[in-house]
Amino acid sequence: MTDVIYMDNNATTRVADEVFEAMLPYIRDLYGNPSSMHTFGGQVAHAINTARASVANLLNCSPDEILFTSCGTESDNTAIHTVLEQNPDKRHIVTTRVEHPAVRSTCRHFRDRRGCRLTELPVNAVGQIDLDELRDAISDDTAIVSIMHANNETGTVFPIAEIAEIVAESEAVLHCDAVQSVGKIPLDLSRIPINFLAVSGHKIHAPKGVGVLYVRRGTKLLPFIMGGHQEHGKRAGTENVPYIVALGKACELAGEHLEDETTRVRALRDRLEEKLLAGCRDAHVNGDPDNRLPNTTNISYEYVEGEAILLHMDGLNIAASSGSACTSGSLEPSHVLRAMGVPFTRAHGSVRYSLSRYTTEKEVDFVAENMPAIIERLRKMSPFGRPRVQA
Repeated sequence: MTDVIYMDNNATTRVADEVFEAMLPYIRDLYGNPSSMHTFGGQVAHAINTARASVANLLNCSPDEILFTSCGTESDNTAIHTVLEQNPDKRHIVTTRVEHPAVRSTCRHFRDRRGCRLTELPVNAVGQIDLDELRDAISDDTAIVSIMHANNETGTVFPIAEIAEIVAESEAVLHCDAVQSVGKIPLDLSRIPINFLAVSGHKIHAPKGVGVLYVRRGTKLLPFIMGGHQEHGKRAGTENVPYIVALGKACELAGEHLEDETTRVRALRDRLEEKLLAGCRDAHVNGDPDNRLPNTTNISYEYVEGEAILLHMDGLNIAASSGSACTSGSLEPSHVLRAMGVPFTRAHGSVRYSLSRYTTEKEVDFVAENMPAIIERLRKMSPFGRPRVQA
């Protein structure tokens, strides 16, 4: 097989053909500035408003609650910064030990450089927090609670509706990184009292370089980027019109394919998972088996190093990700797997397979057929100790 078998969709996704076609005129022909007074610019401004409505429709919120940004990281940073800058008397942050670095690093910055008190809630063996611990952690001094909707490594989905109800009992603001969940599972913001929510375009078949920050009506926002009046004065800078149009189209398509994500893609994920567990001894699934994104499985192969697995997979044109955050000279496993208490010999041999609506059964079977040989070959060279001999 010469074409790449792409199972790294939690890292980024291919741009949908329909998305590319939608954005192309705004690169080539409709290049006016949406802030200009003339008709040529006005039709570009109309395209932005149409895209805003498409995003709002997917999230079931009002278009005026949608703020376009450059990416999910900017959205996360903006939310956390604005709450803490606007509330100098409240110096407490509550988050979890398994957040994406966009949230984790920002919260730790405020702890280390700004003197904030930071509570990072632990997770259990399947990556879930204890809601009673969350309730106990929130105090009168808590400014913001930042908890993701779905984990990018394991796919574990947090009970965000219940979390929102707990936070709503206090004066704290709730921020949710929903970069991995939007477009994969239903999310109705009209029913869940979230103040800020981050979305990233390149996770749902739009290009890299565009995102959204949902700002619940009535929630105050201090602009993170200052200058002009764009985005109703909430984010300065000339809008990235082609990419905004692309994101609007991607959200429209995500809504149309949501049932496919939760049925066909889930079935393919389960097929892959079952075959890998049956074909590879000492393999374990990481994450919540009952509350998980339909496209994601994170599997640990004991006594094998994850980066070596990926190199061998790459030789077969299979693209996936390691659950290990190893760097040159370091053998530190993923902070997510460490927080879950995954044993050393499993944490280092973790591979995340993340599918999309473009994944086929043929691709799933090809991966499942080739993984056992890769794992056994590497176990013979394993630096982590001799594998258990089967009876």
